[in-house]
This record gives sequence, C-alpha cells and structure tokens, in this order.
Amino acid sequence: MWTISPTPVDHPDAVAVLRDYIDDVASRYYGRQATDAEIDNALAEDPSDDLVPPTGLFFVARDGGTVTGCVGVRRFDDDVIELTRMFVKPAARGQGGGARLLRTAEEAARGLGASWMRLDTRHDLVEARALYARHGYREIEPYAERLYADHWFEKRLGPFPADPQV
Repeated sequence: MWTISPTPVDHPDAVAVLRDYIDDVASRYYGRQATDAEIDNALAEDPSDDLVPPTGLFFVARDGGTVTGCVGVRRFDDDVIELTRMFVKPAARGQGGGARLLRTAEEAARGLGASWMRLDTRHDLVEARALYARHGYREIEPYAERLYADHWFEKRLGPFPADPQV
C-alpha cells in the first residue's frame, strides 16, 4: 500500500530519494552510470531548498516502509505552481505510483491557491511525458530557460477564467 506524505527536503529519506532521482536522470542523460561527484554537483547546482512552505512542498512516497518515489511543487508565480522532482524508483514502476504522485502534487498546488500546474522535462524521459499527457497536461512553449529541458507542459487545475501569461 503506497502512502505519500509531506517530508522536509533535509530528512534522510528525502535526501536519499533525491540522490536516486538525480542518479536516474543524470545516468539517462550521460548514457552511462552517473558518478557520485556528478550527482553531488547536480544537487548543488539545482538545490531543492525551495520545496518548503511557503514557496513549495516536497512529498515522499512509500510502499510499506520502503521509499518508492518523490515529487515536489514550487510557486512559479501567483497563479502557477511548478511540478519538479517527479520520480518513481525503477523497482516500483508500473504500479500507478506516478499517477498517485501527480495527483498529490496537483492537490498541493490547489491548496497553495494555484490555478495552473506547469513543468518541464527532457526528450529522453518518455515515460514522464506519456504520464503527463494521460493526465491532461498539454505541451506549451517554453516558459523558462532551463539547461536540460526540451518539453514544457501545463494543466489547468480548476475552472478559472484567465490563461497564464507565458
């Protein structure tokens, strides 16, 4: 049984799953296993320290006592929350965990008063792109400059009158 709970980004479970996340995406990017130094560098260049109230939240997923994934949300502007650090460990994939994490992030964004969720991802993260499309995200023009982003998505979170400005 999966549970997903808010977790401080400096909690040992959060630190470990964030390392696993960076290891997974960096290894895909490099086409080889990322080194500890590369993981450390990536975490230092793009820290998760803004995934705390009031600017954001971080969630850790567990199956029983085993950490299975994570997701973060951060305020982009008054009406937009950005999805980040979405990850399901390889051994836990195929069980619907990605959809659960996505729903948790959307609920958190609504709770923070957002009308829209946005995210960016890479071309090689095909599973992630498929998940977002299945859950109503549409591809949009880039809304921010990101070194490793190739695709940008957004989803309306409620019946709100205005589109966000890109």
